Amino acid sequence: MSTTRPAAPPARSRTRAAVAIAAAIVAVLVIAFFVFSGFYSDVLWFDQLGFLGVLTTRWASQAVMFGVGFVAMAFIVWLSIALAFRARPVYAKLNSQLDRYQQVIEPLRKVAMIGIPLVLGLFMGVSTATRWETVQQFLYRTPFGEVDAQFGLDIAFYVYELPLYRGVVAYASAVVLIAGLAALATSYIYGGIQVTGREVRITRRARIQLAITAAIYIALQGLSIWLDQYATLTDQKDILTGVSYADDNARIPGLTILAGIAAIVAVLCIVTAIIGRWRLPLIGTALLIIAGLVVGSIYPAIVDRLQVQPSAGQLEAPYIERNIDATRQAYGIADVDVQQYDAQSVAEPGALREDAETTANIRILDPARVSPTFAQLERVRQYYQFQSHLDVDRYTIDGNTQDTVIAVRELNQDADDSWYNNALVYTHGYGVVAAYGNQRDAQGQPQFLESGIPSTGELGEYEPRVYFGENSPAYSIVGGPEGADDDIEIDYPSGSTESNAYTTFTGDGGPQLGGLFTRLVYAIKFGAEEILLSEQVNDSSQILYDRNPIDRVKNVAPYLTVDSDAYPAVVDGRILWIVDGYTTTASYPYSHVQSLSGAIVDSNTPAQPYAIDDINYIRNSVKATVDAYDGTVTLYAWDEEDPILKTWEAIYPGTITPKSEMSDELLAHVRYPADLFKVQRSVLATYHITNPIEFYSRTDAWTTPDDPTETATEVAQPPYYLTMQLPGTEAPAFTLYSTYIPRTSGESQNILTGYLAVNSDAGEDYGKLTLLTLPKDNTVPAPGQVQNQFDSDPVVGRDLNLLSQGGSEVQLGNLLTLPVGGGLLYVQPVYVQSSGGTQYPLLRKVLVAFGDEIAFEDTLDAALDALFGGDSGADAGDGDVPTDPTDPTEPTEPTDPGTLTELQQALADYQTALAAREAAYARNDLVAAAQADEDMQDAIERAIAAAEAG
Repeated sequence: MSTTRPAAPPARSRTRAAVAIAAAIVAVLVIAFFVFSGFYSDVLWFDQLGFLGVLTTRWASQAVMFGVGFVAMAFIVWLSIALAFRARPVYAKLNSQLDRYQQVIEPLRKVAMIGIPLVLGLFMGVSTATRWETVQQFLYRTPFGEVDAQFGLDIAFYVYELPLYRGVVAYASAVVLIAGLAALATSYIYGGIQVTGREVRITRRARIQLAITAAIYIALQGLSIWLDQYATLTDQKDILTGVSYADDNARIPGLTILAGIAAIVAVLCIVTAIIGRWRLPLIGTALLIIAGLVVGSIYPAIVDRLQVQPSAGQLEAPYIERNIDATRQAYGIADVDVQQYDAQSVAEPGALREDAETTANIRILDPARVSPTFAQLERVRQYYQFQSHLDVDRYTIDGNTQDTVIAVRELNQDADDSWYNNALVYTHGYGVVAAYGNQRDAQGQPQFLESGIPSTGELGEYEPRVYFGENSPAYSIVGGPEGADDDIEIDYPSGSTESNAYTTFTGDGGPQLGGLFTRLVYAIKFGAEEILLSEQVNDSSQILYDRNPIDRVKNVAPYLTVDSDAYPAVVDGRILWIVDGYTTTASYPYSHVQSLSGAIVDSNTPAQPYAIDDINYIRNSVKATVDAYDGTVTLYAWDEEDPILKTWEAIYPGTITPKSEMSDELLAHVRYPADLFKVQRSVLATYHITNPIEFYSRTDAWTTPDDPTETATEVAQPPYYLTMQLPGTEAPAFTLYSTYIPRTSGESQNILTGYLAVNSDAGEDYGKLTLLTLPKDNTVPAPGQVQNQFDSDPVVGRDLNLLSQGGSEVQLGNLLTLPVGGGLLYVQPVYVQSSGGTQYPLLRKVLVAFGDEIAFEDTLDAALDALFGGDSGADAGDGDVPTDPTDPTEPTEPTDPGTLTELQQALADYQTALAAREAAYARNDLVAAAQADEDMQDAIERAIAAAEAG
């Protein structure tokens, strides 16, 4: 008897299968290496910076939380399915449909019983891992030392404990619900639950499992309802945040009742597991739902409608007072110094004598306008650039504190797309450029106190190279063997391409690229095979990346909300970026909740789409510095009493440096952060009202005026830094200020109602908020009205038209408001920029206003003298600077026809010279451009002479 063996599969098929398996293995290995390379590069970056503990703490916490979530879901669901399957009736008579279900499922049953819990566990693990910060803050929670007015619990309960408790209940509810549904489905498929017509039969073992599961789930809902009463303390309502009268007298008692009913229903479910009667828990559940509608919604609404609304001012007053007190405390505005300021509206001769120091420090240089001027005069070569909005700081020059507009000369790689140049040659910027805030030269250009390459000026010697900045490249490869003489990094141009100065980075700024493996990791990270292949990359090379100072601080301190503006300062021989960091929460009881990103929007800070950053507590807890040369990050504990910072210090030990270790020179450049100030001014617009009845009526609510220089869009006017002496203070201080107008429509919006300022000098008065409130019947114009006065004044309009002759463009600078002379003085610089050729604004004129009077002159001194009757008593910073001879001034109507002809001819010559200058710049003919400048100056001098003669 012969047997026939099955034919062996063809060799080609076996080969294809082997190739497919090998390709799959290779693909998995490649993907795994890509993932690993990302983790490994993070380890190298954090380790080099000295913050590896931040990364490992996060990873370890996420891993533990993932494990907890995964095991909790996977094990409980598996256990529920397994118990339901084991409890199935062995000889149950099933209908044909269930038979078919079993036939389909049975071959996959074992896989499904393991696979389904594993997949669900993965989802739960990932979700749970994202909540690691909540758990860590709970474990290391720090008491606030303050209690809420409703339950008498420490604020820490609401910030740290309540979010964890509610999260645990929510996750546990999800696990129990899914486990119950899995048990229900398993019991139904395998006969533990049988539905025949209208009759439902449940086996005893299935009943016990489902009843106990239901009891646990309902008990969890009862616990959730119980916790909801504490959450009412952060509920946002139309009038207030926190518990209202209706909450206190209806909603909170109702939640307590509902939690009790839920506990009773859970007990009834246990009873059902014992006696087998489902009617009781079903009735209890229906009662719970009805009670939830009546006690949780209808009754509080009735109380609010019939009891509260007719007497809202009286009944809500205690709760509004809680809201006011908590909000002012949470936002750090509880101690604001409120002063009544009866502003004068008539400029008296000599009125500025007592405020001479303030008027001498008025900043006429607008940091939002002069970036193109800095770039034209100080960029030096095309591979440098400046930020579009410069920064304001102060420096001590010859013993005097001087407001300064400062910028870092950063790298610009747009002109070259070569990997070699971008990664190895053009690696850093060079030096800072700083100008006096209250001075300009005869041409209207900034008066620099630090400029040039190499840098020279008043700031002394410092390390000028900028490897870490706001516009640094994605990465650079720097460094070389010790003692090497083949520098390839361009340091700065020395007059010609052939004589450029070169350097080699000698700091410790990034991970070492020693070894083929590390180079491969970074070649993958940045998608640049040149990192692996270039002969210029050696064992001494370092790779610098994540170089923006704000990003570096965010990475090493992920718990901080970082200010949107990092500013540079020359400190102790280094360029440091100073970054303000905030600790925030949205869980402070009774405190008003608002969007952080929404509160800081103004003409300097654009809106952030889709930002989710609601807060109701904020502290400037950290001042961070980033070294512009080697990227070193130092976190200083600025608010050492902040409980949230203390908690994070415990989570990340050793990462925060005490405030006492800040050098005196660094302290001299600390300033009050603008974002914090904008948040506080937003809150004070309403919460300057401390009387509950007046707060309820909102009749005295304020808002920040729109920036009058932004005519295209309606955005808030930003706060401004400048040195001034506030009423009631003994000396000038570096100050940040903003103004208020009524929050109503119509002409009243043009009236100033408040003036908010904060001391920005480190010291005893740092952070002192002063609010000058103006009488409600005052007639002091607001910025919008003042700008309208400037624009509509016939003399100003005539002069502005003349300044725009010959294709020039007039740009209005920031409109400053200063409380001097017993009133409020407005100052606005006026810039002129050519509309063609080389374009950069030059400061030509200054507008000032006091009450309804305005003046428009070449210098601030002249404008103040004109405004205050020739005896302003001030000595402004630009008073001794010669008037710009190229600044055309509109004459009065000439009466002599010959004089009029001379004026017209001079203006025509000016336009011809302007066109010649633009053409000269276009062909890079500097000699012809200089000659054209002389012709323009001559034409303007003839125009002025003709105007004066007329």
